[in-house]
This record gives sequence, C-alpha cells and structure tokens, in this order.
Amino acid sequence: MVDFSAGISSLILPGGRSIAEALGSEDDIRRVLGQISDAYGFRGFLVLSIPEAGCHSLSTQALMTTWPSEFLRRYDSAGLIDGSPVVQRLRRSTIPFTYDAHQLARRRLDGKGDAAVSVFETAGLPRGLYLPVHDASGRRAAIAFGGSRELVSNDEMQALNLWAGLLYSRLSEVRGRDRRGPGSLSRREIECLRWAAAGKTTMEMARIMALSEYTVNHYLNRATRKLDSVNRVQTVAKAMRAGLIN
Repeated sequence: MVDFSAGISSLILPGGRSIAEALGSEDDIRRVLGQISDAYGFRGFLVLSIPEAGCHSLSTQALMTTWPSEFLRRYDSAGLIDGSPVVQRLRRSTIPFTYDAHQLARRRLDGKGDAAVSVFETAGLPRGLYLPVHDASGRRAAIAFGGSRELVSNDEMQALNLWAGLLYSRLSEVRGRDRRGPGSLSRREIECLRWAAAGKTTMEMARIMALSEYTVNHYLNRATRKLDSVNRVQTVAKAMRAGLIN
C-alpha cells in the first residue's frame, strides 16, 4: 500500500516496474486517484480541462471523475460555470489553491451564490482544492479533490500537487497512445459495448459495472471515436463485425 502523503518518492514499485507499466491504462490512473482521495479523506476527485471563455458546461470538460453525476447535472442546470471564481482563477493562474463553497459564494457577482453552495453541499463537496496541471504539449487542466474535511495543510498541498502533475502527465500519455491506435479498445470500452449490444441502458450498465453514468458514457464515446462511428448503434455494429464483441 503506497503512503500517498509521502509524495511521489514513495512510489517504489515491486519487481522494478516503471510508472508507465504500473499506470498502463486509464483504469489504473483512476484507481490511484481514488486511493489518493481516500487516503486524504476526500469524497472524490475531478480531472477537468480548463474551460475556455464561452464554455457553459462543466460536465463536458470533465475528463475523469468520481464526483456524483448529479452534481455535474445540477451545476450545469444552474448555469454556475459562467460566474465561477474557480474557473476564472484556473484560466489565469497555475498555482494550486483551496476552495470553500461558502467563501466562494460571496465572491460571485451573478447572484448565484446560494445556488452554488446548495449544489456543493448536497454533493458532499463543500471544501477541497484545485491543482492546475499540464502535459508535455502544454495542454492545461486541473485535478480537484473535494469533500467535507478541513482544508489541507501546506505539506498536504505540496504532496497532492506532485501526485497531480505525475498522474495527469501519465493520463495524457495513455490517451495519446490510445488515439494513435484506432480500433484498439480497452477492456472497459469492450465491456461497455458488450452490455450495449445486450440492450442495456447507460443507467443499467453503470449499475452492473459499479461505475457512474458519466464514466460509462465516457468509455462508449471513446469507443465511438476509435471506431470512427457516428453513434452508439454503429459502434456496436462495427465492433461486432471486427470480432471485438460477440
């Protein structure tokens, strides 16, 4: 068991395995992020592409998350991204920072402070932190951890910032590798397509696979892109013809 509070230097891998070998898939990265979240007492994590001006949806920018899908739905339904002090800060700064939903509400100028507090409190995410990250090509994102624990200390912030940089870089490498190999579906993508072929809805698949609906849709959408399809039905048909699923 890795002591995540000790930072990246604690990642001593048995058998001399490299980080690339240990984190060979998105599922591996998701698992480690979940373990870090648990180790520090958070409810969950969010990997977020920095929304550009004119973007009105947080859910479309979520690359990977264990935050409740209902949180993303309510956040977008209330139109909270436009006046978000967090999004504004992420666009102009690369310095990690903590958040408190109640304090942020007082900084909103659009009158949606109470709605924002309600969305975060209901999801059990009133406090946490955002860690700006970037990959080798300069693409910017942020990894957020949220929950109800007290705000992190400086030492915790430094350790989490190191882990965030490592894991986002690895996530970008894995996604880049997958994009270079169209038709090479991951185990999770194939599993989702098998259930889709069996007529299961996204909600049913999420329940069967113990994943969020957001995550199931992410795997299906990625499979659709890899197989150069226009919708889920065509993706399933192409996967069957290619012998990827029965």
